Amino acid sequence: MKKKAVIIILVGLFLGNTTGSFLAFAQTSCTVTNHTFKAGEQFNYKICYSWGPIWVLAGEAVFSVETEKLNNRTMYHFTGLGATYPKYDGFYRVRDRYESVADTSYLKPLRFSRQVQEASNVYTDDYVFNFHKDKVYSSFRKHDAPLKLDSVKITPCTNDVMTAIFYARCLDFSKYKPNDTIPITFVLGKEVFPTYIRYMGKETIKNDSLGKVRCIKFRAKLIAGTLFKGGEKMTVWVTDDENKMPVYVETEIFVGKIKVYLTKYKGLRNKMDCLLK
Repeated sequence: MKKKAVIIILVGLFLGNTTGSFLAFAQTSCTVTNHTFKAGEQFNYKICYSWGPIWVLAGEAVFSVETEKLNNRTMYHFTGLGATYPKYDGFYRVRDRYESVADTSYLKPLRFSRQVQEASNVYTDDYVFNFHKDKVYSSFRKHDAPLKLDSVKITPCTNDVMTAIFYARCLDFSKYKPNDTIPITFVLGKEVFPTYIRYMGKETIKNDSLGKVRCIKFRAKLIAGTLFKGGEKMTVWVTDDENKMPVYVETEIFVGKIKVYLTKYKGLRNKMDCLLK
């Protein structure tokens, strides 16, 4: 299995690898109204990798939403977990945790953190957003090395990658026509990245857990790095209802392909009315 393949799902079906490849999802303004998700939501995925004609079930990922109190205010707490199966640990062990805290009114990120174990690499980083000063303050540690501190200038609409996933799900895709592009800006790895997704319209797909599902389809522009090819190489299908639940993702990498399948879900905010007989 290509190293870091499982990490793809960790940043949502919109994930960037840790060494400079990033992908992104949609944001057209700095405010959205959340009619899409609630605390208690959880999605489980299986991740398959192919190098040539053979597909291998390589790992799993989980995304969840909770709330917590911070300075007497209720905040969203987003979590993304990813891991290889134990039988692959001897080849390339992955145990990653991504977390983000955002306000419940406008989904502005307040804090983002990663705890990453990939083979022999172990590191953590942490971001604190200050939109009054247009800055995000970061700390980073690899293995047992000294903590490194830094700051990055941001725009009022800058997201972290976890919050961007949930922000995107709140967008009204009925406002777009096929081939429209939707920009987003987010910060990761001490850099700010502007990119976009391309709305492709609607399509019905089959999912083992759901059956036939009416979906919204779009492609994400990737920035070339150590894992991803540059360009619109990732395609994503989300349910065509108020939940906008990511159902299926497929993407090219430098060696092989990745497919990500929804296997379980719970805690949806809205009735699912995208299923077809």
